[in-house]
Amino acid sequence: MTDAYTHEDAAAAGWRIEADRIVKTYRFESFRAAVDFMADCAPAIDALDHHPDWTNVYNRLVVTLTTHDAKGLTARDFRLARLLDARFARRPGAG
Repeated sequence: MTDAYTHEDAAAAGWRIEADRIVKTYRFESFRAAVDFMADCAPAIDALDHHPDWTNVYNRLVVTLTTHDAKGLTARDFRLARLLDARFARRPGAG
């Protein structure tokens, strides 16, 4: 198994695929849970050296992934999407 989603995997996992980006909204129990998720993901995101565009409004986190240098989607976006989904699935209170 690869560490990156395919286009099909990403779509099945709830990512909206657009021409040059993928977008997903995560919902949490509270603002604090959303912020904790972001903080939990930050070290792994830094290790990938591929940073999301994300917006937090109360208990929602909207994540947009694109590779700015490539002006579109690359494997790095799908790798980060899989990482975020895995972290979301294992957070306290998940499932």
